[in-house]
Amino acid sequence: MTPSRGRARFGVLVPFTNTNLEPDLALMSPAGISLHVARMGGYDEDEVPDEAQMHGLGAADLDGPLHLLMGAKPDVVIYGCTSATLTHGPAFDRDLAARISAGSGAHTVTAAGALVHALTALDAKRIGFASPYVPAINDMAIEFLAELGVETIQRSEVSQRLGNVGQGALDPDAVYQMGIAADHPKADALVLSCTDMRSVEALARIEDTVEKPVISSNQAMLFLALQVLKIPDPIPGFGRLLEQSR
Repeated sequence: MTPSRGRARFGVLVPFTNTNLEPDLALMSPAGISLHVARMGGYDEDEVPDEAQMHGLGAADLDGPLHLLMGAKPDVVIYGCTSATLTHGPAFDRDLAARISAGSGAHTVTAAGALVHALTALDAKRIGFASPYVPAINDMAIEFLAELGVETIQRSEVSQRLGNVGQGALDPDAVYQMGIAADHPKADALVLSCTDMRSVEALARIEDTVEKPVISSNQAMLFLALQVLKIPDPIPGFGRLLEQSR
C-alpha cells in the first residue's frame, strides 16, 4: 500500500458540472484509497438545477458511465448527487442503489442514503437543514427525510436561484453562515446537503459554533463507504461523524 492507492478503490459517479466532490473525497480519504471517476449527464449545464433538472438527472441512463467506471474495478460505487434522488423519494433512492450494485457487483452508496445513514448513526431525529438548492428541492428533501423519520425544525437556504457554477462557487465562509442559520436549540444535528457545495471545509467550524454534529453529503458518503469496506480509521478535522471509529 502507498499513500495514494492499494487499500481500496472508490468508483465515483459525479454530475459532469460538479467540481467539489472529487477534491473533497481526496482531502478526507485515509491513506491507500484511490478515486476513479465517471461523469454523468442528464441535465442542462446552463439551466438552474431546479427540481425538473435534478429529477432528470436521477432518471438518466447510467449504463454508459457505469460501464466505463467498472473498468477500474472499484470496491464501492458512490452515486455523487444528493438532489437527483431527493427529488424522486426514498424508494427510488433504494432502488437506484440496488440497480447500481447489481450492475457493478460492488457495494453502492448514494448521497441521500448516506445522509440518512449518518443521521441514524448519530441518533439524530430532529435537524436543521441547509442547502444551495431552489426552495422546491428543499421541500422535497425535507419530505424525503420525514418519510424516514427525520423531522426538519429549521431551514436555511440561499436568497437567489444559483446555477451549477454558482452552487459550486460558494466558499466555506458562505457555507458556514448558511450552516449556523440552520441551527435550532432543539435540533440534534445539522445537515448540509449538496455534493457540489464546499461544506467539508466548514464542518469543524460550524460544529464548534453550534456544539452539535454537522453532516454534509460528501462527508456522509465517505463515512458509509468506509464502513461497508470495514475501514475503521478515525479521520480528524471534518466533523464528529468521521472522528469516530467505524
